[in-house]
Amino acid sequence: MSTSSKPPVSARRAAIAGGVGTLIEYYDFSAYAVLAVVLGPIFFPSDQPAVSVLLALAVFGSAYLARPLGGWFFGRLGDRRGRRNALVWTVVAMGTFSGLLGLLPTYASAGVIAPILLVILRLAQGFSAGGEIGGAATYVAESAPPGKRGLYGSLTPVGSTAGFSVAAAVVGLVSALVSADQMATWGWRIPFLISLPLAVICLWVRLKLEDTAEFEEMTERHEVVRSPLLEVIRKNPRELAKAVGIAVAQAGTGYIGLAYFATFLIGTAGFDKKEVYWASAIGIALACATYPLIGSLTDRHGRKPVMMSAFVLFLVLAWPAFLLLGGTSSIGVVALVYIVYMTISGMTQVPIGPQFAELFPRRVRYTGVSLSYNAGTVLAGGTAPYIAAQLVKSTGNSMSPAYWVIGMSMIGIIAVATLQETSRHALPA
Repeated sequence: MSTSSKPPVSARRAAIAGGVGTLIEYYDFSAYAVLAVVLGPIFFPSDQPAVSVLLALAVFGSAYLARPLGGWFFGRLGDRRGRRNALVWTVVAMGTFSGLLGLLPTYASAGVIAPILLVILRLAQGFSAGGEIGGAATYVAESAPPGKRGLYGSLTPVGSTAGFSVAAAVVGLVSALVSADQMATWGWRIPFLISLPLAVICLWVRLKLEDTAEFEEMTERHEVVRSPLLEVIRKNPRELAKAVGIAVAQAGTGYIGLAYFATFLIGTAGFDKKEVYWASAIGIALACATYPLIGSLTDRHGRKPVMMSAFVLFLVLAWPAFLLLGGTSSIGVVALVYIVYMTISGMTQVPIGPQFAELFPRRVRYTGVSLSYNAGTVLAGGTAPYIAAQLVKSTGNSMSPAYWVIGMSMIGIIAVATLQETSRHALPA
């Protein structure tokens, strides 16, 4: 077991830097999801608005195809050259590609080349995101004081989830300041162009960080491996399988709230776009406020009981959640559903960062954590909004996405049951 640790001040700085960086990266990544109903007709014009939105959501999901490649690339970089080094490059790449999205020509001006460029840039965003959250989770877990990995690690999912909230707020603000025609003409570009100054801020924060003591000790002892990916597959297959199962369930349930609720409320339930943007922004932000408490609970009572409780709650509440969203005309009720749903999602998001770090030895930790996260998001996260929308379109039943959430919850219950409790153990060296 590793004996290296950082003093609390360094741990706090690492947690804040990880959370802020992840927030900015996921703002960049998720702005597209919030704007899907606007981007669909612009890049995929059709006589049927639902088809345009479905195609836009399919492009949203396509970004996740590149995440495993990004996870491998940045995981290798992080395990061989340092956690900090990898995290600096993820934010540079994401900021650049997000800014370029805001400069894209539309279908009306460039024809078929416009959606092609859109797909290419989304794939590039997915590549960048593939190394971010796993790297941040690894960095913070290795920097946190003993017995507080859950608390300190909670800032990473606060950042990733709040990124969606900030994206919704920015899109809502832009929508309030411009007309619908202006939004479709040039207003949609503003949230993407904001990514450029945000990336500069994040780069400044991360360049001030030092690498973790775990990594420095690993290099001093010559533990660096040539191929972290092959190493983790060969020597940690069981840990990898457990982590992937949990990541699938977490992404499959969480992304319904993050990326599909807005589409459902605007396209199916008939809510006004601006109301939905603000309800989602406020609801998700309030849910994020509970994440440090959830992190403390996982340190005190364990990762397993918190995650198990969350998946059981999803199993029970998925149907009532969609029943409320589809049957209410009150934006206040919508905001309440967001708060409850994303708080439960936090009970799955917050524990898995430290949990995954506790599964893998340090020589392959960045790669193992990133591979697990990305497998889950590819298999169930990026596809969740599209599958949910397709279920509604093909069945004509607005409640059908609830079955997806129930199925993902069952996978989560089974995966969590296979874990051993590791919250009180030192990280494996």
